[in-house]
Amino acid sequence: MRLAQPPIEKVDGTLVITDGSPVWSGHYLHEQDHPDHTHSFVEIALVLEGSGMHRSPAGPRLLEVGDVVLLRPGAWHGYADCSGLVLYNCCFSVDLLRQELAWTRDDPLLGYLLWTGPYADDRRGIMATHLPELAACLPHLDALSLLRDQPAGWHRAEIIGRLTLLLGVLARTVEHPEPARVAHPAVAQALTLLEGDPAHHWTLTELAALLHVAPAYLVRLFKATTGLPPMAYLSQHRLESAATMLVRTQDPITSIARTVGWPDQNHFARRFRAHYGLSASEYRTRFGRPG
Repeated sequence: MRLAQPPIEKVDGTLVITDGSPVWSGHYLHEQDHPDHTHSFVEIALVLEGSGMHRSPAGPRLLEVGDVVLLRPGAWHGYADCSGLVLYNCCFSVDLLRQELAWTRDDPLLGYLLWTGPYADDRRGIMATHLPELAACLPHLDALSLLRDQPAGWHRAEIIGRLTLLLGVLARTVEHPEPARVAHPAVAQALTLLEGDPAHHWTLTELAALLHVAPAYLVRLFKATTGLPPMAYLSQHRLESAATMLVRTQDPITSIARTVGWPDQNHFARRFRAHYGLSASEYRTRFGRPG
């Protein structure tokens, strides 16, 4: 087992992949505590050995061998009471998710794992599952770790392929709201509209009219695919965007609230604290760039 130093550093209060790699995979040993932090990439942590407590907005979770935690960008987390906790971490950029892996949004299993499941059922941007057999994931993680030593420009196809195979294994272990099925085209169109203009004062009636479906039907379609109604999903997207802006910019919190679609500061403050367990100012102080 190679405990490589990850190419990850804190920049403006947020962990980022510093060498331009689209994907990083490697082992990491935690003893005792690891401080709370947030990051700009998607992170997957698979427990290989030991034990520890995972801290996050979703609450504490005791980790055991075979547990897997996937975190969307902006979801803070940390570890406590670690005893020989060895993680196999896999981190990949949001650009990769939104470009080469954009098709996963329309896949019934991967779309839930990566895009919508982390926000369903009050998960706060975090998806956890358990692998009864680690052997299914390890070849893909090992291959990604070895590919890190190769020129990414020559091996991007292999990198994306191995990452996709890893995600496929994880997606099949996650409990879904109902049997997987192909998403209705209206759901993908709704996601594009909502994410493309989060500052717009969206209503269910307007969204349904743009998609030429009845509001109640759109809710059923959307919830069957994502686990959330359309407006609830929009709320989670706004919160993730706000968290990113809080740590990467010095914009006033009131301005950030307006940018993500909540001009009412009190409403924004309540929603942010409910989701992250911290006020927006506390989140910025803990994870943001020094003022």
